[in-house]
Amino acid sequence: MGELDAIDPALHDAYRLCRDLNAQHGKTYFLATRLLPSDKRAGVHALYGFARMVDDIVDVDVNSADVELEAPAAAPIGTTVSQSDRDAAAKLDVLEQRVRNALGGAVLGSSRSDRVLQALADTTARYSIPHEYYFAFLHSMRMDIPGTPMFKSRYRTMAELDEYMYGSAAVIGLEMLPILGTSTNIADAVRPAAALGEAFQLTNFIRDMGEDLDRDRIYLPTDELEAFGVDEELLRACRQSGRTDARVDRALAHLIAHTRAVYRDAEPGIDMLAPSVQPGMRTALLLYGGILREVEDGGYRVLIERARVPQWRRISVAAPRLAATGWNVVRERARLRRPSLERA
Repeated sequence: MGELDAIDPALHDAYRLCRDLNAQHGKTYFLATRLLPSDKRAGVHALYGFARMVDDIVDVDVNSADVELEAPAAAPIGTTVSQSDRDAAAKLDVLEQRVRNALGGAVLGSSRSDRVLQALADTTARYSIPHEYYFAFLHSMRMDIPGTPMFKSRYRTMAELDEYMYGSAAVIGLEMLPILGTSTNIADAVRPAAALGEAFQLTNFIRDMGEDLDRDRIYLPTDELEAFGVDEELLRACRQSGRTDARVDRALAHLIAHTRAVYRDAEPGIDMLAPSVQPGMRTALLLYGGILREVEDGGYRVLIERARVPQWRRISVAAPRLAATGWNVVRERARLRRPSLERA
């Protein structure tokens, strides 16, 4: 079965757009998606397309995002918030209403954002994904925008960070569960799925520490950093000088150990998924976990350069699981056909 065989042909263009966004912007994520059975991929691409559209508003270029405002967002008297941040907040408000309309069955147009929302609404309906997950995601994205009531650029503790990570990461895992399918009661798989999203997000925070600092954001909890003698002044000094510091190295080693503990919480959930998707999801876990190893092997230089998993390593991890995916698909199809054959 092809990726789009079970989908209304009128929506094929919308799903292809989401797939292209995934291929262009989510290299590791896209590789893991390719290891899923073909009939699972379109829904995953739709979720990625929506997340990418929001990310364009918040983090990339608010003017490039295909969400129009009737006029630039007005500045409250005395505000120091930039026009781009005001526009980003206003565009998220517009987008949230458009999401609500799309999920409610509204007829959408042909713009890029409308096509992404078409794919999202169709995926949501086909897999009965709770709508609240999308609004939790938008809440966390507002936490990234200066001037919104929920804006935070620093998190003191892991507990404070949990609120942000629920909407930015945990719900991504929860949205995926109905698409991937489970071999056990879906309620049992909820906590591991959320943990996997959180582990991926913590990995991003470690990998992107320098780039986030350039945007005046420190996601890694300041209490955890300060326990090793690391403050914001030291972080900026390392970033500007291009030099590492033993105190930062020790803090990162601690945070990597914490992140690996979250991966361990998530790993049992892989075996709770449908057999045909397990190789792909295990690959995603290994590839993302591999970023932490690259940080270590690179001497904890995340304030100087971004850690990347080399292409040869991605291929070496993915290739055997690609074969396993094919075998599991064949086995699952045989299992599904068996009852009808026995009745014949």
